[in-house]
Amino acid sequence: METVKRPDKRAERSRRTRGKIVEAARELFVAQGYGATSLQEVADRAGVAVQTVYFVFGNKRALFKDVVDASIAGDAEPVATMEREWFRAACAAPTAAGQLRAHVRGTGDILGRVAPITSMIAAAGAADPQIAAQWPDGPDPRYTVHRAAAEALVSKPGARPGVSAGMAADLLFGLLSPQLYLLFVQDRGWTPRAWEDWARTTLTAQLCG
Repeated sequence: METVKRPDKRAERSRRTRGKIVEAARELFVAQGYGATSLQEVADRAGVAVQTVYFVFGNKRALFKDVVDASIAGDAEPVATMEREWFRAACAAPTAAGQLRAHVRGTGDILGRVAPITSMIAAAGAADPQIAAQWPDGPDPRYTVHRAAAEALVSKPGARPGVSAGMAADLLFGLLSPQLYLLFVQDRGWTPRAWEDWARTTLTAQLCG
């Protein structure tokens, strides 16, 4: 007889608790700043004991890293961007234009979550220089993602002849940056969809023949 695997209720409770703590911390970090927020306040907002916060994350720096990582991913699952379904599907598109459309849409979703907390990230780094140590040294992870997308794109039908993977990566990295997203959406009042249409049209003219 085939054994039916039962859901791990303890693991699911732990996952929900972690998610509540991360969301509470994000709200408080944005509203008050990283330095002004205590783990006791995070625990109170999440409805858990402060000892639980320490048990799950160890310290505020580690919690901050999870807040940033969850904002990028859109959830608390430990899956890298290049392993996400949206990115894999975009790279599997049969044409350069199709990949570019999906890549801009997926990147726009990330920027919509991350751009509003960029000032909070900068302020947290200034308040606690050791925060940067939470992420490994090396190339900018955002560039790494765009470089992988560029390498897939330039080899597809419809890619502009003569555009190298390096040039394509630079264009993706620059035009799909949090800074430019904030300039249009926050400073100039564009809607996210208007930004997406502009970014797709501009990159299509540069990268698709």
